[in-house]
Amino acid sequence: MAFPGIFRRTAARGSSQATYSHHHIAVFLLTFFSYALLHSSRKTFSNVKVSISRQWTPSSLNTSVFILQPNDVWNSSHLFPDADAATLFLGLLDTIFLFSYAVGLFISGIVGDRLDMRWVLSFGMCSSAIVVFMFGTLTEWLHFYNKIFYCFLWVLNGLLQSTCWPCVVAVMGNWFGKAGRGFVFGLWSACASVGNILGAFLASSVLQYGYEYAFLVTSSVQFAGGLIIFFGLITSPKELGLLMPGEEENVSPDEDAQRPLMSDADIEDDDERNYSIQASDHAIEPKAIGFGQACCLPGVVPYSLAYACLKLVNYSFFFWLPFYLSHKFQWKEAEADQLSIWYDVGGIIGGTIQGLISDLLQNRAPVLTVSLLLAVGALFGYSRSPNNKPINALIMAITGFFIGGPSNMISSAISADLGHQEGIKGSSEALATVTGIVDGTGSIGAAVGQYLVSLIQNSLGWIWVFYFFILMISLTIMFITPLTVREIRSLVRERRSRTLTG
Repeated sequence: MAFPGIFRRTAARGSSQATYSHHHIAVFLLTFFSYALLHSSRKTFSNVKVSISRQWTPSSLNTSVFILQPNDVWNSSHLFPDADAATLFLGLLDTIFLFSYAVGLFISGIVGDRLDMRWVLSFGMCSSAIVVFMFGTLTEWLHFYNKIFYCFLWVLNGLLQSTCWPCVVAVMGNWFGKAGRGFVFGLWSACASVGNILGAFLASSVLQYGYEYAFLVTSSVQFAGGLIIFFGLITSPKELGLLMPGEEENVSPDEDAQRPLMSDADIEDDDERNYSIQASDHAIEPKAIGFGQACCLPGVVPYSLAYACLKLVNYSFFFWLPFYLSHKFQWKEAEADQLSIWYDVGGIIGGTIQGLISDLLQNRAPVLTVSLLLAVGALFGYSRSPNNKPINALIMAITGFFIGGPSNMISSAISADLGHQEGIKGSSEALATVTGIVDGTGSIGAAVGQYLVSLIQNSLGWIWVFYFFILMISLTIMFITPLTVREIRSLVRERRSRTLTG
């Protein structure tokens, strides 16, 4: 038996079925790996924080290999007097990146609905790769260390990387309908976690040669991915003359079977019928909605606020987990990088399973609430994890399951649901805008959180950082509680009606 929505999509009324083509598989893989590559370069920064901190402070004197350098070069690399000051600046860079990323998301969502998303996505990937190369590789090769320059590059990087997520979600929404969306998007949203794993693997494999090579490898792979997206991605079925998801319901199976694909001969044979269909499509093609209209759509604001709190916690693990493991347990940086992969493994499994359950229930909020309640216990347990790698990895994976899973659902499947609701008649021209609002609000919360994490850790210790995470998860539950109550009531009414009619 096939999982819902993967190999076969069923129309809402069960009147017709359509098998996914190789175009759907190509779109799934291209959008998946485009964001994965973006996340891998982003993950590199968090994986080499310890090495960067050593380079920026006099602690470089304690390294096992002594390299004789000119006095001016040696002094210029010491941006900070100690590791604590360097850690605060690293937290500031995370905050700068996420704030610019958040601002960029609001803009990129609107731009993505109005321009060719393939161009926007390719430009963002390639130009961001160049900035990452300049930040981590070029500055080290030239021995150029400047705090203002680092901040400028990271602001630019945040703006460029923000072009990706609204576009890839919108492209996926164009190709995959609501049936099975929770499972399909749950599986697809593992792209961020896969990117984290890829970034950790690449960084740890070349870190022995210097942290600049970690930036070099990931930025090069990302640039190549941007070129592949430019030449290979098809953003909408309409580019091939195919029907959009949901439009199959308005076409009989016989008509759909006769609908032309790419053949010029078929197009000539069915010239009149195609003209009438295309004219009809053009007549009803909706315009892109405005930012204010998108904010007023039902569910957009509650989910945006909830995601602000949840993404704060999820991205704190993303940015600080290797650093935490290195400092808390004195593990080697490469070992901490590899162990942090288990959080992403848990997120991949969590997003897929929870998305499948939400498809079966045909409701998302109750599944999120249960997972987040269990996340509170997982955070409390992980804050007391012993200095034992297998046990730490197990609890880390469980924590990722209950935090990363809901985060993936909100940023992908739920954003697609919000962008295709009845209030806008399923307009794909609203999808990138809605996705930008949800993810942009989440990134603002994450930006504030990264600097707070460094402040709390320096002032009170890591245990209070976990208490802070528990508070944010509790706020996430509070924001989605009205939606959960509404969906549970809807489920109860539906079951009662089935019982009465049955």
